[in-house]
Amino acid sequence: MKIRRAQKDDVPAIVEMLAHDKLGKLREDYRTPLPDTYLKAFDNISRDPNQELVVIENEQNQVIGTLQLSFIQYLTYQGGIRAQIEAVRIHEDYRGKRIGKKLFQWAIEKSKQKGAHVVQLTTDKKRPEALSFYQSLGFVDSHEGLKLHLL
Repeated sequence: MKIRRAQKDDVPAIVEMLAHDKLGKLREDYRTPLPDTYLKAFDNISRDPNQELVVIENEQNQVIGTLQLSFIQYLTYQGGIRAQIEAVRIHEDYRGKRIGKKLFQWAIEKSKQKGAHVVQLTTDKKRPEALSFYQSLGFVDSHEGLKLHLL
């Protein structure tokens, strides 16, 4: 298996994984052709040096997982950098095979290389299995997160 930066050709596979769960079905628009909004977002992410959108491929070079890693510069922690993990998905046929753990190990190592002092993530309370997975990797639910949806 290989982890690499996502390419534009990977966007349909990524969006399909994002749309293929109980929450993603409510907010994503996976169809052919893919709405242009996804490709515009990919272009913006690709140009931003503080973003790492990656995929993991199987031995047949098929995309089977993804995550986005964002580096956020702060004034707190003496001008520290936080790494934010978002949009983690593993294709349903490959869940339970330690692929998610491999992606997280990559993200944590990349965060250390970038000089981040913390790696953080959020997970929806409707995904208790995701919370258990993150805790098994050493993440601690130390803060309360709040959101205000604008659309």
